[in-house]
Amino acid sequence: MAQEIEIKFRVEDLRALARKLRAAGFRMTTRRTHEMNTLYDLPGGVLRNRKELLRLRQYGSEWTLTHKSGKKTGRHSSREELETSVEDGKQMDLILRALGYAPSFRYEKFRAEWTDGKGQVVVDETPIGNFCEIEGMPRWIDATAKKLGVSEADYITTNYAGLFAEWKGRSNSHAEEMTFAATKN
Repeated sequence: MAQEIEIKFRVEDLRALARKLRAAGFRMTTRRTHEMNTLYDLPGGVLRNRKELLRLRQYGSEWTLTHKSGKKTGRHSSREELETSVEDGKQMDLILRALGYAPSFRYEKFRAEWTDGKGQVVVDETPIGNFCEIEGMPRWIDATAKKLGVSEADYITTNYAGLFAEWKGRSNSHAEEMTFAATKN
């Protein structure tokens, strides 16, 4: 199983971050692209209770099915990740539903991807603010964060569902999903 190790941090100025990334030797590999994510669970929140995640993602025209488990949180978030491309996302949704899974949470964002050849940095524009994720080996994550002027105190290890729940609490929003349409009210 592949291990996903990452941190997030809030981004106030997207252009300034892009300049810092270029100065640090990163190149953009994917321009700003729309992404829609749907998390699935069994009745009673079986996966959630086991701290697992099953996600169907549409990123531009590409679909991916991902399972994450075994989350460990220290300075970085770390969990096992299985992922595969899906040819037809709408059919995959029907398969998951036929197996008893139902959508439990949807979230969307616009994502741009950057790399220096050693790890990945993604910049996410979400309905609840802009975030950057640094994903790679722990030392590389810390070195990259330092190059970008991000301190360990700024590290976020919470996933987007958790960040959305925190945002709902602060904003008193009644939105049930982290989509641009749902969070406008």
